[in-house]
Amino acid sequence: MVLKYRKCKTTDLNQLIQISQQTFVEAFEKDNNRNDFANYIEKAFSENSLKGELANTNTQFYFVYNNVELVAYFKLNVGTAQTDVKLSDSLELERIYVLSIYQGMGLGAQLLVQVKNIAIEDGKNMLWLGVWEKNVRAIQFYQRHGFQKFGTHPYFIGLDEQTDWLMRFDLGNL
Repeated sequence: MVLKYRKCKTTDLNQLIQISQQTFVEAFEKDNNRNDFANYIEKAFSENSLKGELANTNTQFYFVYNNVELVAYFKLNVGTAQTDVKLSDSLELERIYVLSIYQGMGLGAQLLVQVKNIAIEDGKNMLWLGVWEKNVRAIQFYQRHGFQKFGTHPYFIGLDEQTDWLMRFDLGNL
């Protein structure tokens, strides 16, 4: 599968809302309290929230296409938009989601290569992310791709405080 990447624009807002909500629900709804989860989705992926994130010059969203079909997206943060580390030489991969019907086809690995290339082009030395400690499959995926745990931070789904592992990839290892 040959993927194409396109940086999102403000005119992509409705499509970004749709794929953000769909992929997050597919990934995590079954593992969370229904009310907390619904409140989180309504807030995190609302028109106002995503519109603000799209307008932030330290945040970039990318749509990922297989031919003309949208199959995934990812979100990158630098500077003050980073949720935790906030080093000038780091890039945060805050979101990376593939539609469930395209999972298991190697897209995640291709997306990580693209993200690493973007980070290198931006002169970054470290790529980092947060991943839910109970998402063992994702943790193993990132470990297979050279990420190492370096800490934790809290992540709230509604009122439910969860723990994310902070994982890093040193770009000098490429």
